[in-house]
Formats: sequence, C-alpha cells, structure tokens
Amino acid sequence: MISENQLRSSEIGESKIIHKSSIVNPRSRFVTEETVALLFNITPDQIYRIECCHNMVYVHAKGLSRFVSYADFPPILEVKPACTQDYLGWYKRWKRTQAPEFWTKFYAYNFKAAVSVDSLYEWGKLVATVKSVISTPALQQLRDVYAQEKTLMESF
Repeated sequence: MISENQLRSSEIGESKIIHKSSIVNPRSRFVTEETVALLFNITPDQIYRIECCHNMVYVHAKGLSRFVSYADFPPILEVKPACTQDYLGWYKRWKRTQAPEFWTKFYAYNFKAAVSVDSLYEWGKLVATVKSVISTPALQQLRDVYAQEKTLMESF
C-alpha cells in the first residue's frame, strides 16, 4: 500500500517557468526554479511563477516581485554549454569581465550539494569553462570549496 506522502513525492509538479515571448532568449536555458530560489534566498515552494521575457526574467514569489537580467543566471550542467553569444551577452550586461557575486555562491552551493565525486567533478569542469568571467578571489574561494568537498567525499 502506498502512503499519502509517497503519492505526493511521486507527483511531478508543473513548471513555474513560463516563456512570455515568441522570441526565446538563448540564456533562458540557465533559468531554473532552484537558481531563482538561491538568488533570492527563498524556497522553491515560495515561487509563484517565473516569466522568461525576451530581455529579462520576471520573478513573482511570496513577498517578492522582481525583474532579473539573464546575465545573473550562471550556466548549469543540465543544458547546452555556454557559447560565445552567451559570453557576449554577459559582458555587455556586466560592462566588465567579472561575473556577479551570486555566481560564486551558486557554484559553491552546487559543489556542496554534489552527491558523488563524479557530480562534483562535472560541476568543477563547468566552472573551469567559465573561469575567465569569475574574479580571481572568487575563483580561489571556489577552488577551496571544491577541494574541501572532494576531500570529504573521498574520506567516506
């Protein structure tokens, strides 16, 4: 017999991400509910909807209504890797060659959330592909977190 909790956990929830433009921004592939939740320090359950417009993302959550630039969303593993057009868009938005501070927080979080050494390694490879846009101190911080997590995983 399946308990009510098991039924709830096996249900697939409807995506809160809505594409509002007929022209899809290529960087919308980096927009996830988990990233938005981390960006605003809320839980994914508090998000009502995420609207991907042509040039920006609108986030509507409990006590929150904000427009966010696509440049604030770091590349993730589950989608097509970042390409030259993505970098051009980031540089244009940032007006310098360093990623927002959130990227460091995001990648550190994913290093810590990795469930295996292989997963940690994949996140590390992804950071290596975008390291040119991350500041030197932030990159060192990520290297430290990566090394710490790798040591912890290998000790088990």
